[in-house]
Amino acid sequence: MRPSGRAPDEMRAITIETGFTKHAEGSCLISFGDTRVLCTASIEERLPPWLRGKGEGWVTGEYSMLPRATHTRGSREAAKGKQSGRTQEIQRLIGRSLRAVTDLKKLGERQITLDCDVIQADGGTRTASISGAWVALRLAVNSLMKAGAIQDDPLTAKVAAISCGIFRGAPVLDLDYDEDSSADADANFVLIEGGKIAEAQATAEGAPYDEESFLRLLRLARIGCDRVFAAQDAAVR
Repeated sequence: MRPSGRAPDEMRAITIETGFTKHAEGSCLISFGDTRVLCTASIEERLPPWLRGKGEGWVTGEYSMLPRATHTRGSREAAKGKQSGRTQEIQRLIGRSLRAVTDLKKLGERQITLDCDVIQADGGTRTASISGAWVALRLAVNSLMKAGAIQDDPLTAKVAAISCGIFRGAPVLDLDYDEDSSADADANFVLIEGGKIAEAQATAEGAPYDEESFLRLLRLARIGCDRVFAAQDAAVR
């Protein structure tokens, strides 16, 4: 049924290579099948002006897709002089997702920026970015704790994200580009280890869906995120 031949609840292969860049406090290259995203965490001993003096830190995200990450070359947004609405939406999603599992008071008055650069896109770039960003953040926090800059671990749990959709009338897990581009419904779930939901984005693209279909997508997302949690754990261990 699926173009890739996968079962409805079968994910693409996940790989996470940590320490992918030399200078960042935390980094990894995460792959969901042919989607590859470089995630780096940078620690800065400064804060946005509106947070200064409040005794807490900040975690934020930036997202970019390299010009030839897709089938045809896309212009660099820096060359255009502005970011697209899609880029801004994804950046905010990454930041919200990571802050959902971070105790900002324990982080102290510093900022950690997660840069997610898509090297190759084949569907699910935002979900791979969030899942890889947590690994980079975990490694950066480990470096702070090892240096004695913070005493208590500010990360409260793992967070991961996965795409699901209704393709040819059936709910399926972890959409690749062929499925994503023609799905009747497309959903992205951001889940916290332990069962909580950080965010759910579900849109009817070709046809509306009912409550049961949404719950089936959520159940698939839980299966997928459990696999991502295991991959994250193995990567940072």
